[in-house]
Amino acid sequence: MPSLPIPVITIGLLIASNVFMTFAWYGHLKYKSAPLITVILVSWGIALFEYVLQVPANRIGHGYFSAAELKTIQEVITLMVFALFSVFFLKEPLSWNHALGFAFIALGAFFIFHKWG
Repeated sequence: MPSLPIPVITIGLLIASNVFMTFAWYGHLKYKSAPLITVILVSWGIALFEYVLQVPANRIGHGYFSAAELKTIQEVITLMVFALFSVFFLKEPLSWNHALGFAFIALGAFFIFHKWG
């Protein structure tokens, strides 16, 4: 049985970990009436799953990707997951300035991954 390529495994784990991270960091914003200690403890519990996925993603991906490339992939995924989360879960629209800012970050990713000379 052929195994999946390292980039597929790494990026898949990073996407899954970022879904957990986004809910851990921002999901509680829909529940402002919940006590702060409760949302902190729930967020820690959710963040555990993020780490269970993030650490293997970086371990598996390092060597194929440099640490800077792994961090760049993670940040781009974070923005994509957050944009969807913000619009669909928090019901907060994104505007042109958000899109422009995200585009500049994507441009930064281009510079990280482009093979120069």
